[in-house]
Amino acid sequence: MSDTTINPSLQHDYPLPQSKPLKVGAQVLSYVFHPLFIPVYISAYLIFVHPYAFAVFSYPQKILRLVSVILITAFFPAFTVFLLWRLKFADSIYLRTQKERIIPYVASIIYFFWAFYVSKNLQGTPQKMTAFFLGIFLATSAALLTNNYFKISMHALGVSGAATFMILVGLVSGEPMGVPIAIAMLIAGAVCTARFIVSDHKPFEVYWGIVLAALAQIFACYVIIE
Repeated sequence: MSDTTINPSLQHDYPLPQSKPLKVGAQVLSYVFHPLFIPVYISAYLIFVHPYAFAVFSYPQKILRLVSVILITAFFPAFTVFLLWRLKFADSIYLRTQKERIIPYVASIIYFFWAFYVSKNLQGTPQKMTAFFLGIFLATSAALLTNNYFKISMHALGVSGAATFMILVGLVSGEPMGVPIAIAMLIAGAVCTARFIVSDHKPFEVYWGIVLAALAQIFACYVIIE
């Protein structure tokens, strides 16, 4: 037998066999922290929790800003996927193949650039939010390119971008970010682990999602935050 032959016992089909409770928990995590929800969660944190980002905004203004984020980064991309499914361009809303992901990636890139452009030009928007939207635009663009070669994990892309953003905010501003960073890192680890349990992603597809999102947020922070 050739030395390069892979031992069949070391080859795995994904997802790996797991207990039903573990699969249910992993599926719930995957739904709650779906990549389309991540921009909404980060925006909600900046708008309502962060002590300085939107301090000069009234409560109605904060609500309107969050609603606009929900529409641009979550509703419109989700509606696009729904239309693709109903028009038979995709077998399901889960986009299990690389081919099915092409149009949703392109649509998301447009929506995320829209969010970045609006954030950049709307008076009073903190640089932190602008940098985050630029980061997710760049990460999604990179994911579209890698989709030609393999099916990168969009969940890993989302949670890694969020965790990296929290770390960068703490490093750049010097603000006390220990608890938000710890929560974001815990969520990122849990969601990426969940994808190993309930998705057909290979490990390197999850790892590449983590790396690309982190690099995109670092570059965006460098470009936007003074």
